[in-house]
Amino acid sequence: MLDTFVRPGKTVPLHTHQWPSTNYLLSWSDFIRRDSDRAVLLDSRSLSPKPATGSAFWGPPLAPHTLENIGESDLHVITVELKYT
Repeated sequence: MLDTFVRPGKTVPLHTHQWPSTNYLLSWSDFIRRDSDRAVLLDSRSLSPKPATGSAFWGPPLAPHTLENIGESDLHVITVELKYT
């Protein structure tokens, strides 16, 4: 279980998510996800519609990436990774 909290202007260091996950959104802010070469994987400003606070969503495993909060609010997500072997 992960409790991810990213303040505006902050970047989460390079990391991976090896397993799929379910996620619960506590607060939203736009973000940019980049790969290990800094190429943009996702710019949340392109999402339509944007996830609503209080919503749950599925997440696939993710290769090495960073996440930068480019919005004006905190980004806060509770993630439960489904670890299995």
